[in-house]
Amino acid sequence: MERTILHSDMNSFYAAVECLYNPKIRDKPVAVGGNPEKRHGIILAKNEKAKKAGVKTGEALWQAMGKCPGLVIVPPNYERYLRYSKLSRQIYNRYSDQVEPYGLDESWIDCTNSLKIHGSGEEIAKKISAEIKDELGVTVSIGVSWNKIFAKYGSDYKKPDAITVITRDNYKKIVWEQEAGDLLYVGRSTQKKLLKYGIYTIGQLAESNLDFLIQIFGKMGTVLWRFANGLDDSPVKSFDEHYNGNERLIKSIGNSITTPRDLINLKDVKIIIFMLTESVAMRLRETGCYCQTVAIHVRNKELHSFTRQMKLQKPSDLTNEIARAAIDLLVRNYDFNSDIRSMGVRVTDLVPDSTPIQLDLFGNEELRVRQARLDETVDGLKKRFGNLAVRRAITIDDPMGCLDAKKDHTIHPIGYF
Repeated sequence: MERTILHSDMNSFYAAVECLYNPKIRDKPVAVGGNPEKRHGIILAKNEKAKKAGVKTGEALWQAMGKCPGLVIVPPNYERYLRYSKLSRQIYNRYSDQVEPYGLDESWIDCTNSLKIHGSGEEIAKKISAEIKDELGVTVSIGVSWNKIFAKYGSDYKKPDAITVITRDNYKKIVWEQEAGDLLYVGRSTQKKLLKYGIYTIGQLAESNLDFLIQIFGKMGTVLWRFANGLDDSPVKSFDEHYNGNERLIKSIGNSITTPRDLINLKDVKIIIFMLTESVAMRLRETGCYCQTVAIHVRNKELHSFTRQMKLQKPSDLTNEIARAAIDLLVRNYDFNSDIRSMGVRVTDLVPDSTPIQLDLFGNEELRVRQARLDETVDGLKKRFGNLAVRRAITIDDPMGCLDAKKDHTIHPIGYF
């Protein structure tokens, strides 16, 4: 029996929820982000009016306000978004027990075993859309297909408040004619490499020689070819199976900041990296996760930007280990030909902090234990007396050291770097 899979994506989720709580801004261009008065923060989400004005997710606040002078910027409220995410899953569970979250605002729903009760995939999508709108006050775009990849593509195909059904009869017309970069897991670097070999569309990717793709991308070449051909057979995992009963909705945790002044040397960068990392690591510990990958995002005063990431030797939530990785990435990838205007530190590949970690017989595990205890002590002091109660020596002599990144922390359900 062929599967029927839905992918539901709540439109402009963060901004839509904020507009529910503040009716005065519903008819205005709205974005969720940091603090524009302090020249830092990025756009995490925007509503349709802001989108039409050219505001983009991930850009600096000052850039967004330049495009849309009337833009209303509100700070993120993670607990509020988490509540609506849980409520949406309760609605999805009316139609299936196989609901797999993809961040806070998206979920796959396998309705194969519900068709006799609730009707076709399209009929179920219409019911879900109506119930989300009536009960939560937000809208969703839903894709319906026989696999997760095309269902996800369908939810992105028409927005907002739309339903797209992708079948074996129409997928070549709907999916294959689009850019290869629109396919799930085809990032910027992958798309650039595909363009280099004359592969512009998903259809061209699907019809490419598999051995050739493997030669270019390794094992990922097979994955891309199968996805483009609709051959994804990965199951939709139930929430409990996927997250083991915990709130593992977070894909990554990060902080980014447009600094009060440009960073001109490594000392300036270290101040910002330690400030950002302390916030990220503290939130990581609060969430009960270890990270396996550390990433930095750098934008210079000419507004050229780049992202670099590295895998840690072992999963960690230690501030110093994450900071050292971020500093190492910066040193190896930037020569300070131009001053730095904004920076971000992000951790991803999160795993539960109950995950067993291989001990290093020749390493200093005792030092890691002491560092963990120190981090816990500092966390307690900050929670009790404020995030600036304990500061590193490197931050004492510089006004930037007074920035409170934790207060304006950013949690990324999906990476924005």
